[in-house]
Amino acid sequence: MPYVITERCIGSKDTSCYDVCPVDAIQPSPDGPAFDSHDQLFIDPVACIECGACTAVCPVEAIYEEGDVPAQSQASIAVNRRHFVDEAASAP
Repeated sequence: MPYVITERCIGSKDTSCYDVCPVDAIQPSPDGPAFDSHDQLFIDPVACIECGACTAVCPVEAIYEEGDVPAQSQASIAVNRRHFVDEAASAP
């Protein structure tokens, strides 16, 4: 199962997870134009290779394997997926 960044990332948006992701599944990139327009980072469920590298470096413990997302954060699964659907729809 892919990993999911939960709402605990809001207010932190630490990019350690971005730095360790071997397949660039975490977006928006810190040096990209969309970085400041989002409150948190997101993991592309299609690109994620389920390596777990991101969980070890997250300082706010916001990242979970999809099947382990706590009940109070279940909405984060759809938020992560929707981010990538919306990004694809707005691409030229």
